[in-house]
Amino acid sequence: MRSAKMWTVLMCLMLSFFARIESLSVTVNDVECVYEYVLYEGDTVSGNFVVVDHDIFWSSDHPGIDFTVTSPGGNTVQNIKGTSGDKFNFKAPAHGMYKFCFHNPYSTPETVSFYIHVGHIPSEHDLAKDEHLDPINVKIAELREALESVTAEQKYLKARDARHRHTNESTRKRVVLYTVGEYLLLAAVSALQVIYIRRLFSKSVAYNRV
Repeated sequence: MRSAKMWTVLMCLMLSFFARIESLSVTVNDVECVYEYVLYEGDTVSGNFVVVDHDIFWSSDHPGIDFTVTSPGGNTVQNIKGTSGDKFNFKAPAHGMYKFCFHNPYSTPETVSFYIHVGHIPSEHDLAKDEHLDPINVKIAELREALESVTAEQKYLKARDARHRHTNESTRKRVVLYTVGEYLLLAAVSALQVIYIRRLFSKSVAYNRV
């Protein structure tokens, strides 16, 4: 009976785990915001984001994008400036709707791969309030959060890998276009030199005949 109860609780927690993980892509033109409701004060809000290049070739002098998290009370909880990707983690100071905003200083749209998770581990206070909770539930919740941390890291690395592939492909195309342009310019200069030399000899022959 106890074993069946444990499996039921485990399944419920796992379903809750997958239901509270969000991964999405956001196209940022100027400022774009994503909203997430946090049920309990003190919950752990974690996640990451990676910018996927479109038309702008990111270089060392690119300002990057800005990322800001605002609490339900309007206070800034997290603020990251000028980056192409980063992780975030904080304890929710209050329950309510949190706002996650991206600011792109360039007019060219950029796609942001965004991943967020709200984790809740029952405390001793919760155990005292709810007779259905016991230390086993807390351990399961801690295990769930550890699993989520591994999943988040995998998603972050996967998004960064996709970004690096995009950058490498963009660089390869630029090198090819630069090489083709260089050859075309060299051919044009050579053709102009041939034309100039022919005209020069034509004028020299005509002068000798006179």
